[in-house]
Amino acid sequence: MRHAALIAIFSLTACIPSPSRQGGFRPPPESPERFARCVAMMRAEGSQVDALPDRRFDNGCSATSSVKLVAIGIPVTNLGAVKCTLAAPFARWVREDVPLEARRWLGGEVVRIESFGSFACRPVNNQAGNRLSEHGRANAIDIAAFRLRDGRRITVREGWNAQDGNVRGFLRALHKSACKRFGVVLGPEANALHHDHFHFDMGGGPYCR
Repeated sequence: MRHAALIAIFSLTACIPSPSRQGGFRPPPESPERFARCVAMMRAEGSQVDALPDRRFDNGCSATSSVKLVAIGIPVTNLGAVKCTLAAPFARWVREDVPLEARRWLGGEVVRIESFGSFACRPVNNQAGNRLSEHGRANAIDIAAFRLRDGRRITVREGWNAQDGNVRGFLRALHKSACKRFGVVLGPEANALHHDHFHFDMGGGPYCR
C-alpha cells in the first residue's frame, strides 16, 4: 500500500499544472492516462472521489478529466464536477490548511465549508461578451464560508474586515495558503465581484489578490 501511494505521489508532476519558464502555471494536456494518475494520486492521499465522464457543450463549456469530491476530510457544500488538476490541491487545502488555521486563529474545528459551486457554464463575471470563465471548464471553485463545531459561521463577506482580529487573521491566512496551491486566487481585495468569496482556479497565473 505504501509503495502504491509513493508511486502515485511521484506521478504528481504528470497530473497537475507546473510552473512554466515564464513563472506561470502551464496546464498539462489532458489525456486518459494523466487523468487516471491524478485520480489514483488523490485516492492514495486519502480522498474519496468518483471519476466522471467527459462532457462537452456546443457553446464551448466542458467538464473533462473531472471528479466528484465525495469525501476530502471536511464536507464542502454545492460542489459539482471539478477538474482533477484543481481537485487535488483543493483537497490538500481542505485537509491541511483549513484545520491548521482554524486551530491557530479560532481555537476551533471547521466541520463544513460552504461553496458557491464549481462547474457553471458562463462567461467571466457572468458578463455577456467576456471570455469563458474557468467555471465553464470545471476548473474553478468559489468558497464563501466556514462553519465551526461550536456553531460559529465565518463568512468571507462579513469576516474579511471584521472587528475580530482572529476572524480576519483566519481568512487572510487561508487566502495566503491558497496562493501557494492554486494558479489563480481572488478574494475581497481583487475586485468588488469577489467581496463575498474566494475564487480558486488552475487556468493560469500565478496570480494572488
